[in-house]
Amino acid sequence: MASAKRNSGNGIQSMDMDEVHDLHDGNVTDSRCETEDDRHKPAYSVTDVPPWYLCIFLAIQHYLIAFGANIAVPLIISEGLCLQHDSLTTSWLINTTFFVSGLCTLLQVTFGIRLPILQGSSFALLTPSMAMLSMPEWQCPAWTQNASLVNTSSPVFVEVWQTRMRTLQGSIMVASLLQMLVGFSGIIGFLMRFVGPLTISPTIFLIGLSLYDAAGVTAGSHWGIAVMTMVLIILFSQYLRSVPIPVPIYSKTKKLHFSKLYIFQTMPILLGISVSWLVCYILTVLDVLPSDPTQYGHLARTDVKGDVISEAPWVTFPYPGQWGVPTVSLAAVLSIMAGVICSMAESVGDYYACAKLSGAPPPPKHAISRGIGVEGIGCLLAGAFGTGNGTTSYSENVAALGITKVGSRAVIFFSGVCMILMGILGKIGAIFATIPTPVIGGMFPVMFGVIAATGISNLQHTYMNSTRNIFVFGFSIFTALTIPNWLRNNPDSLKTGVTELDQVLRVLLTTHMFVGGFLGFFLDNTIPGTKRERGLSSSDTTLHEDSDSTLLTDVYNLPFGITSCLASRSWVRYVPFCPQNGNKTKYDVAKKSVE
Repeated sequence: MASAKRNSGNGIQSMDMDEVHDLHDGNVTDSRCETEDDRHKPAYSVTDVPPWYLCIFLAIQHYLIAFGANIAVPLIISEGLCLQHDSLTTSWLINTTFFVSGLCTLLQVTFGIRLPILQGSSFALLTPSMAMLSMPEWQCPAWTQNASLVNTSSPVFVEVWQTRMRTLQGSIMVASLLQMLVGFSGIIGFLMRFVGPLTISPTIFLIGLSLYDAAGVTAGSHWGIAVMTMVLIILFSQYLRSVPIPVPIYSKTKKLHFSKLYIFQTMPILLGISVSWLVCYILTVLDVLPSDPTQYGHLARTDVKGDVISEAPWVTFPYPGQWGVPTVSLAAVLSIMAGVICSMAESVGDYYACAKLSGAPPPPKHAISRGIGVEGIGCLLAGAFGTGNGTTSYSENVAALGITKVGSRAVIFFSGVCMILMGILGKIGAIFATIPTPVIGGMFPVMFGVIAATGISNLQHTYMNSTRNIFVFGFSIFTALTIPNWLRNNPDSLKTGVTELDQVLRVLLTTHMFVGGFLGFFLDNTIPGTKRERGLSSSDTTLHEDSDSTLLTDVYNLPFGITSCLASRSWVRYVPFCPQNGNKTKYDVAKKSVE
């Protein structure tokens, strides 16, 4: 494979990607890389630009890593929107999701945090959205569940799903204003003082756990296919992740040779889905799977949604308001705001991890504020375009930076361009929309299980031998499972006499994430405990570290000379998301003197 560059104390040296993997695995054979610090240096740091062909390859890889979540969210949302039997509209949702995710990625890399961090569909906003759509007044009519009764082109059916979508759109757009306010006003640092692991952990844990019902229903359409998909994804991602596949590569120096490609490590979900999809196709051709829609296993056939590919246009351009003028539901707004708060807390952690893995200094306050504010703009765009969801930073793509040792933001920029192109190609979304239902059901337990486990992993920063912390976490989780379950079984028990208030309380109290996060936040901030015990000591000092004391380069400055233009303006010091004159440090002075 073509060689990559690596910065070291001796200047710029060359190293092929095989050596990059060797560095990651600790198998260092080059005598120049013997120190521990060198082994953890990225091959390309945040401001480096790899060769164009390497940029394209790595950009597609990041796109594939985010593929699973960007596909899963619109497929889940389509169920709540009564689109189970409208594959063409579902494909448009998938195209819109990829288009908006790419657009938001470009905004974040260019004007936001300016780190190589990819944006995509948010599971934190999925849970409250599904809670709203499961309310009695928003539940799908019985006739939409029967494929023989659904005419996807009829005005009645279109109004059924578009009414729900427009309400979801408007609620997400209003809730995004909170994220923009918290980000651009600079109060994110103040709020994070009160949001610790004991708030974040139950919130994220319940995001994954509360989706078990959707996973069970989808996988239950054919448990054999679903289990096969699960086994394949687990096999590829856990057991074969370190197994390289030899691939013929040509370069000017080595001519035609074989290089190691860790394909199971980079795209296990796509591989698992593809193999199961192929098996379903073979079983469909051999007519092993039942053709009768009323029989068990029919949804595993690949010809159930076969017409959508021929009906979908080659090129489609998503645009704001494509489903009509958005409307607003107060209950949905408040519920989605809980998801926005969770997304903000998780994104701040992603920023620091991304900076470390990409060779950048810790992000200063103005960059964090700008990053959260731009994520709010991303949610606003997602709502306006009609994805049925918002956007957030993807932790899995941040983790990929540590695996590939390529922390260049140019790569993520190209990933954004790639997602925009995929969103414009209508046939691509149509192909993904035809994935058999049990194949998607087999993917859900793996993805949602990882989300739940990620929530628990946040407790590593707390002292879990403390009875205080055990009580806060345990009580928050158990109560967040009990109250929503009881209210769903007794929908008429909550009546205050005010219809609007009943809707607000019903959505909030049936959202596991909100109940668990609220209880965790309240108990953690009212029950006496030390910062070290609560897991706030390290994050607090890092988050509120004065940017003036950090050796900052131009990583976090605004592009196109905007920072230089603002440097002479006295009012800039009052704008929390703008780089300050004080950010010029000894590092910058030394760099300028060398030049």
